[in-house]
Amino acid sequence: MTARLQRARPGSPELQALVDELAERLGRSVAVDDPLVRMVCTSRHFGDEDPVRIGTLLQGRADNATIRYVLDQGVTQWSRAGFIDGRDDLGLLPRYVVPLRERGHLLGLLVVVVPGKTLAEHETRAIGLAADAMAAQMYGEQIATDTRKADERDLVLDLVGTDVAARTTARRRGRERGLLGAAEHVLVTVVQLSRATELGRQSEAGMWGALEGFRQTRSAQGLVAIGKERATLLQLRDRPPGPDEVASQSARIHDELRTFLGPSADPVIGVGGRHPGLDDAWTSYEQALVAARAARRLPSLRGVGDWELLGELAVLLQLPEHALNASLVPKPLRSLGEAHGGDRLRDTLRCFLEHAGSIPRTADALGIHRTSLYYRLRQIQEITGLDLDDGAHRLSLHLGLRVGELIAPGDGPVV
Repeated sequence: MTARLQRARPGSPELQALVDELAERLGRSVAVDDPLVRMVCTSRHFGDEDPVRIGTLLQGRADNATIRYVLDQGVTQWSRAGFIDGRDDLGLLPRYVVPLRERGHLLGLLVVVVPGKTLAEHETRAIGLAADAMAAQMYGEQIATDTRKADERDLVLDLVGTDVAARTTARRRGRERGLLGAAEHVLVTVVQLSRATELGRQSEAGMWGALEGFRQTRSAQGLVAIGKERATLLQLRDRPPGPDEVASQSARIHDELRTFLGPSADPVIGVGGRHPGLDDAWTSYEQALVAARAARRLPSLRGVGDWELLGELAVLLQLPEHALNASLVPKPLRSLGEAHGGDRLRDTLRCFLEHAGSIPRTADALGIHRTSLYYRLRQIQEITGLDLDDGAHRLSLHLGLRVGELIAPGDGPVV
């Protein structure tokens, strides 16, 4: 089984030989998946193939719904082998799943198709012996992979860090190793999980799995860093990506994160500004952090913030976290929120300000007669004590409304 966007990653010849040997001994289809339920290697069919298996082999992926179903069975936390039920609606037959662990680390899943959910004693014994050999083989391969990922992480963090000398050295190091091309444009994307999510190996694997498909695309060459607080994708491009391209990439990353980690991880994505050159990767990174903060605070963004679409919110979101609370909302706006019909008047004020004080356009947007709009605006002025013809007063009210959008429920009353 492999996730959307990720082609099946071939296992080593040694691991493939172990899979084939076990499959021939059992006369059953066998596969090894990674901890995200993406196929690493598989045996030939034995007449027990199902739509999920066939689709995986033909298309290089299983449907995300299937992956989420398997992960929801808790297989990555299993301490011993067990069965997972089939699902007719997914085209999935029952499977016998063995967690492949070495020194406490989950390396993958040994999956055997067992339509009748019954195995003879000699079969479970053979599976157990093969699982031990596979785990040992995968552990050795994992050490090399972890070293490569650590080197890549260190390079990315130096490239987006605040130390000018470290950035210069990292650019030279990356180019010498062939990891950085000569592309003229840079874009940084960050991923952050809910603070309630424990950042263990499964979370790290999920973030890596969601981002690795964008390390090498037709239009970008990228590097990934998985840290304790966030994951970072640095991409070098021949041209600046358009808004639709960025939105599509972000949506696909967000979808993969929810597939691999479940909705409780509550991931948010921040996309930095598009800059002409690797020298400005650190700027795009800082902007991506602000955009991720916007995605966390504004439900309307649906988990994805883009620096270049934030407008004045980009400035407000650079206030310290402790300062971004209800105390920033001007008193006149708080009075408006507490007044009778305050919600309607607040919405009217927001619409009026967003249409640059145009009476015709505001009335059309609200679907009300201009006479009604004038009446509401007089009410707003009486309650707030401010003059809507005064530019400074209008700026104060508009910024107050925007701050109110950013205030979390626990930060105090929001107008």
